[in-house]
Amino acid sequence: RVVHAPSAPRQRLSVHNCATTTPLAASTSTTMTRFTGILLALVSAVSFGTLAIFGRYAYAGGLDTFTLLFLRFTIAAIVMAGLLAYRREALPRRGTLVRLIGMGAIGYAGQSFAYLSAIKFASAGLVALLFYLYPAFVAILSTIFLRAKLPPQKLLALAVATFGAASTLHSQGGQLTGIVFALSAAAIYSVYIMVGAVAMQTASLVQSSVVIFASAAAVFGALTVMNHPHWPGSISGWLAVAAVALIATTIPAVAFLAALRLIGPMDTALLSTVEPVVTVVLAAMCFGETLKSSALLGGGLIIIAVVLLLRVGATQQCNLPDGGVGTPQQIPNPSTRRPLS
Repeated sequence: RVVHAPSAPRQRLSVHNCATTTPLAASTSTTMTRFTGILLALVSAVSFGTLAIFGRYAYAGGLDTFTLLFLRFTIAAIVMAGLLAYRREALPRRGTLVRLIGMGAIGYAGQSFAYLSAIKFASAGLVALLFYLYPAFVAILSTIFLRAKLPPQKLLALAVATFGAASTLHSQGGQLTGIVFALSAAAIYSVYIMVGAVAMQTASLVQSSVVIFASAAAVFGALTVMNHPHWPGSISGWLAVAAVALIATTIPAVAFLAALRLIGPMDTALLSTVEPVVTVVLAAMCFGETLKSSALLGGGLIIIAVVLLLRVGATQQCNLPDGGVGTPQQIPNPSTRRPLS
């Protein structure tokens, strides 16, 4: 009679366990994860690109800036809080909660204040041009603080995307104060992205979104009270507010945070340069604004940059907690090795 040795406990196969995963399976999973992250970043950029369009309709409905931003983040926070309750998730705790509050109260609010202040002292085109330097800032911060690699192909994609974003915008000039505010907006948003990349390792998308939106709503709520609210005066105004809150805030912000988790801050920021192209095209369709050849050139360059980014393969693989596959730009966080919901 043949005596069989006791079988070893069966080990669950996972793409995070290199010993039990074939190279082909791991490679396929990493490719699909990267593709999903790129798709989410593009969805975020397209949705954010509608903000200026819906915002113009909201202003026509009688709102001012602070009231619009207060309603924008309040509605988004309520929607995500309902989803949080449905999923029976608790709010993040300790350091993660502090980082997320900072992202909303300082990141979103600070970037919005700096951007809105900049357009008072400089042309809208120049402000937008300087603001879209933030992908370059994110690349620099990633290489310094995250030791992320910047291969020549990705550096080329970054340069092409930045030039493409600049080509879609038409600047006239402005005062030094406006330039400083615009660069400050870009810098604040870059730090927001970097902090978000860390926070997303220890909090779910729903948890992160609730805290960020609620924190931003609290700041703009206080500013609205101090400057007296201007509520929508018509149904169309409220519909515009709903579109700003859902289509131009909730969807893109959640997609952006998901992209941060999957492909990291550098690639997510680079893909966000699609946003001004969407805005320019929609403005031409909705308001009859002239679609100049330089805008078409810029859009083509950004598409080229996206294609270049798609061709850049992963150069290293980071082991992350269950819930996401490592890519070169993600942040390994050994101290938080717990599953992410």
